[in-house]
Amino acid sequence: MSWGTELWDQFDNLDKHTQWGIDFLEKYAKFVKERIEIEQNYAKQLRNLVKKYCPKRSPKDEEPRFTSCIAFFNILNELNDYAGQREVVAEEMGHRVYGELMRYSHDLKTERKMHLQEGRKAQQYLDMCWKQMDNSKKKFERECREAEKAQQSYERLDNDTNATKADVEKAKQQLNLRTHMADENKNEYAAQLQNFNGEQHKHYYIVIPQIYKQLQEMDERRTIKLSECYKGFADSERKVIPIISKCLEGMILAAKSVDEHRDSQLVIDCFKSGFEPPGDFPFEDYSQNIYRTISDGTISTPKQEGMRIDTKTTVGKAKGKLWLFGKKPKGPALEDFSHLPPEQRRKKLQQRIDELNRELQKETDQKDALIKMKDVYEKNPQMGDPSSLQPKLTETMGNMDRLRMEIHKNEAWLSEVEGKVAARSDRRHSSDINHLVTQGRESPEGSYTDDANQEVRGPPQQHAHPNEFDDEFEDDDPLPAIGHCKAIYPFDGHNEGTLAMKEGEILYIIEEDKGDGWTRARRQNGEEGYVPTSYIDVTLEKNSKGS
Repeated sequence: MSWGTELWDQFDNLDKHTQWGIDFLEKYAKFVKERIEIEQNYAKQLRNLVKKYCPKRSPKDEEPRFTSCIAFFNILNELNDYAGQREVVAEEMGHRVYGELMRYSHDLKTERKMHLQEGRKAQQYLDMCWKQMDNSKKKFERECREAEKAQQSYERLDNDTNATKADVEKAKQQLNLRTHMADENKNEYAAQLQNFNGEQHKHYYIVIPQIYKQLQEMDERRTIKLSECYKGFADSERKVIPIISKCLEGMILAAKSVDEHRDSQLVIDCFKSGFEPPGDFPFEDYSQNIYRTISDGTISTPKQEGMRIDTKTTVGKAKGKLWLFGKKPKGPALEDFSHLPPEQRRKKLQQRIDELNRELQKETDQKDALIKMKDVYEKNPQMGDPSSLQPKLTETMGNMDRLRMEIHKNEAWLSEVEGKVAARSDRRHSSDINHLVTQGRESPEGSYTDDANQEVRGPPQQHAHPNEFDDEFEDDDPLPAIGHCKAIYPFDGHNEGTLAMKEGEILYIIEEDKGDGWTRARRQNGEEGYVPTSYIDVTLEKNSKGS
């Protein structure tokens, strides 16, 4: 199966076929190029998508702690790696397939042009040989006709009795000349015919088959190259399939790592305040006036009416207290985090202590390194001056002392918070045991209270209007003082519901610390608010003078 023998007369069709083969090669190269662009755009869009949904955190921000968030960010990382593999596919296709196709197409065009030129030259040479043979043939034919005419002229003159001998001799010479030229042209024609037949045989059995064979081999190599590129096109993606599979497995592992119980616990750790739920409201006996009327035989006096507690006012006070701690502080954060609920304060203090310990460890390592360097300098003065390290060593020692003081101060605050949490837990446990006893205690006036030493006293309460049910507790009548306190530290009181105080200032206590770290106090001018219990020295009195 050879083009040279089977297609010896199809030069023009082979010219068209080989040109079609190169066009098809370039068409496939264009397809690969567009596929590369798709892969590149796909990878770029994936990276932009990952960048869009990745958290934009500053170095101070905490890492996501919820397992669902961590899993999502792990999936984003795996998707980013997946995008990288798509870029690898595009790069491999560009280098192994598209680039190779473009180089081969250029070489193929050059080779095809050379083979076609050789075929045209061979055809031109054969045409030239045929023309030479045809010319000699025509010349031999012409000379034969002239010789035939000379033969007829000689015979006519030779038979003519009137013709002179000179004319006959001349005709004979002319016949001999034409016959000789015809013989020479016959020999020339025979030689040219033999040469053309040889060249034609060489053309169709040697030259053209060789050229067509080269064209056939070129076209077969083009087909093989396309086959290799098809395989390389698939191999470019098949090579990254294991890595892509690992990316997908990583996404699955990230999905399996989601722990709903851990996330729920993190929500508790993040938002737990440490406050105790509100206690039971005391029983308010409104029937005491009826009993007194029956026993005394008189109508209730305004004094007795003044001992009634308006339910709306009581609820307003309780609601005001809860509202105080429910709002976020508007002022600047305090150094000891006393503006935070107990549990959050404890966590913040523990985090700060851990950070300070890490800084202290760094300073300690730096001090040890400086001491070692100083020892080296003292033993080898040529390496450096030991005294040059003293300022840095002094600074490091100062930083260590400062950090130790900070750690000690924060540990004291942490111990205070943890002690209060433990005390509140014990108090809650004891209050649960004695609940039935305390709620049955009766005051001398016949009303029920939580404290046996407290009575409901004060001027008559005004009934609140229904539209004023949610008014702040500052609008209520002042509560009686149950003791006094002295400010140990100054307190700014920027937060809403708090009371600013100066160091050494004396305040009245109108409500004890319920275990949340705050005590309700009042100035002599009547201004009320909450102050940190750790900032004051409290003295409770059974019978203190109210304001």
